[in-house]
Amino acid sequence: MRKPDLAAVIADKADISKDKAAEVLNALLSQVTAAVSKGESVSLIGFGSFERRSRAARTGKNPQTGAPIQIAASNTVAFKAGKALKEAVNK
Repeated sequence: MRKPDLAAVIADKADISKDKAAEVLNALLSQVTAAVSKGESVSLIGFGSFERRSRAARTGKNPQTGAPIQIAASNTVAFKAGKALKEAVNK
């Protein structure tokens, strides 16, 4: 399911226009992005949690040549599924 498909489903379930549903979805995603980028955790009870995690610098290997390369430290986003989502997936 892509973002426009999700907005259409939200519009149908909430009995609002597709444009308004897309606006709400964009606002939600914007706020989750802003919070996680500041290092805050975002928890949606029953769905899951988003948080920022740090990766340390490390030495990797070039897959074509086998030569060692240095991989810089970086931040990434982690998602941990909530209990209700896990149960729905495992039905």
